[in-house]
Amino acid sequence: MDDRQADGADPAVLAGELRVAVGQLVRKLREQTEGSDLTRSQASVLLRIERDGPATATALARAEGMRPQSMAKIVAVLQDAGLVGGAPDPADGRKTLLSLTGAAREQFRTGRLAKHDWLTQAIGSQLSAEEAARLASCTDLLKRLAQSP
Repeated sequence: MDDRQADGADPAVLAGELRVAVGQLVRKLREQTEGSDLTRSQASVLLRIERDGPATATALARAEGMRPQSMAKIVAVLQDAGLVGGAPDPADGRKTLLSLTGAAREQFRTGRLAKHDWLTQAIGSQLSAEEAARLASCTDLLKRLAQSP
């Protein structure tokens, strides 16, 4: 028996409890930015462009694991909503590079602020100082898990 199991932390049980708790937290954070009419696929594309920079629709489709026709529909909706704009690719003028508009960047900023504000308030009101310190010590562990292959 390894140290984790000797301490009563069965990895299978812990994995299940952690999955449920993280899922509940993610749902609560999403609630803080309710009112967005974006689907998960549309939001995922916006997040990818924000993280990786301008990209063609073909590159986005490949990265998101979807057909180019499906990506074309998503891009059209995002362009109509004023969240994505296109410009000729400097390397190949036949292609269009898609990038976030100022409106999309502002939505990300305000959404993140709302989530941060809610989480700050929840930590301050729901956790004791000792519990907040324990939570702080867990963030590095959660980051390591998130980076695990």
